[in-house]
Amino acid sequence: MRLTNMSDYAVRLLIYLGSHRDRLCTIAEVAQVYGISEPHLMKITHRLAQRGWIRTVRGKNGGMELAHEPAEIRLGALIRDMENDLALVECMGADNHCILSGCCGLKSIVTGAMQAFMSHLDAHTLADVIPATPPAAIRVPPDRLATHV
Repeated sequence: MRLTNMSDYAVRLLIYLGSHRDRLCTIAEVAQVYGISEPHLMKITHRLAQRGWIRTVRGKNGGMELAHEPAEIRLGALIRDMENDLALVECMGADNHCILSGCCGLKSIVTGAMQAFMSHLDAHTLADVIPATPPAAIRVPPDRLATHV
C-alpha cells in the first residue's frame, strides 16, 4: 500500500505547524522547506482547514496553525480524512466488477490487513512524529526547493 502525496504532504504540513506552535506559518515557507509546489500545498491547506485540522488567518500577518494539540491528532483519522480511496483491491470499492467476488478469499484478507494498518496509525498521534529538530532547521538541497507555478 502507498499513501497518496495528499496524505504525505498533509502530515508534513502538520509536522511543520506542530514544530512551530509559537507563530502562524505560511504556505510559502512550508513549500520552501519541503520542496512542495505552493499551489499543491494550497489545496492541501484548504482541505485541512475545511476538515478542522488547522486554522487559517487571512491578511498581511496571516498564516496557519494547528487547530488541536499534536497529541490530540490521531494519524489514522488524518489519513482516513485525506485519502479518497482506501480500497486496495477492486472488490473493496463501490464500483466492483470483479468476476471472483463472492468466491475469492482475498477481500477478507486485504480488509484485515487494512484494519490492522489503520489501527496501528490510530495508536499514534502527530506528537509521535514531530522531530526534535524543527523542519525549518533541516537544510533542503537547492534542487528540491519548490518552483513557483
